[in-house]
Parts: sequence; structure tokens; C-alpha cells
Amino acid sequence: MRSCRGCGGEVQDDFRFCPHCGKAQRTKIVEYFQGHPEVGDGGLRVSVYLTEPQHARLSVWRGDEVEAAISLDPHESGRLARFLLSVTKQPQQSFVSRVLSRL
Repeated sequence: MRSCRGCGGEVQDDFRFCPHCGKAQRTKIVEYFQGHPEVGDGGLRVSVYLTEPQHARLSVWRGDEVEAAISLDPHESGRLARFLLSVTKQPQQSFVSRVLSRL
């Protein structure tokens, strides 16, 4: 356990946000996405910085080397997320699920 930098409450090491005050406990969150095996190798590393200036850094990796990188502000990151969601096939919901989701 560690102490929150905001309120001093106890926070488990794997928590990203304080359960007491909601303050971010990490300065960035990183996720790695493997490239499509039939299209090419490499991958995409996405780092979301929670401190100022807030931004998302996308870097394209091939092996152990970065090929390219770009930082997006929160507005552009949201636009990218909406774009990806709009072109992704969503599983067909049952009639009951669609009705319940509208309640």
C-alpha cells in the first residue's frame, strides 16, 4: 500500500486512481498493441499522460526501435477513439438487450 498524493489515504499499488478522492496515482498509463500478423510486423505503444499537458503519445515500433511518434491533445484523442469505434463491427444485441439498454 502507498499513500495518495492528493488526500493521503491508503491506495493499493495497482490502483490507477485514489478510491477516496479520485486523484490519478500515475503520471501516465501505457498499453501496447500488437500489429496485425498478416499485414506487417511491429506494434503501437500508446502512452496517456495524466499530468499537464495532458496528451496521448502514439509510437509505432518495429522490433526494439521506434519508427514514428505523435502526441495528440485530449480532443484529438477522443476523436480518434470515436472514429475507431464507429468503424468497428459491434456484436448484434438481442431485442431484449436493446430494450433494456434504453431504460
